[in-house]
Amino acid sequence: MKYPNGQRRKNVSFPKTQSFSNRGMSLEEDINSTNQYYLDTDKAIIHKKPTPVQIVKVNYPKRSAAVITEAYFKQASTTDYNGLYRNKYIDFEAKETRNKTSFPLANIHEHQINHMESIVNHGGICFLIIRFTQLDETYFLPATYLFKYWYEKEKDGRKSIPYEKIKQHGYHLPFHYQARVDYLAIIDKFYF
Repeated sequence: MKYPNGQRRKNVSFPKTQSFSNRGMSLEEDINSTNQYYLDTDKAIIHKKPTPVQIVKVNYPKRSAAVITEAYFKQASTTDYNGLYRNKYIDFEAKETRNKTSFPLANIHEHQINHMESIVNHGGICFLIIRFTQLDETYFLPATYLFKYWYEKEKDGRKSIPYEKIKQHGYHLPFHYQARVDYLAIIDKFYF
């Protein structure tokens, strides 16, 4: 077929379709959006915990444009999110990894494990949300499974949780439009 200017139509190849479910969003942005949806629909009250920071130096080039030039963490942070759902305390950590075959345990710190154990021991619901960015998959992993692998690390030097074990012991969180990372659906199914 020729166009009016006499040129032939070029064959155009289109790239294979990819999953755009996360549309460039980070896990934290997806969880914050989900939490806002839960709050707007009065389903749960879950918030991101602020990281405690001690400000040391502030530069004031103009009164309206203060710039923090030096700051330190006041204390080690515990987990990323906490709140209430159906009269239960919820506490969780969110992590992303580019690794396709495992979740590195170096992404979790001992003080976080201690905090999560306290939550579980006091009857709260505690878990980890892990996103494998290269696979575009997100999982809900109960804290009890995280503890198992953490203490194996101390015994045999394990450095990660295999992806297959996370698939086996965790719960896949498919992407949704409003509740992008609908972790309350997992809590409803397995805790209530």
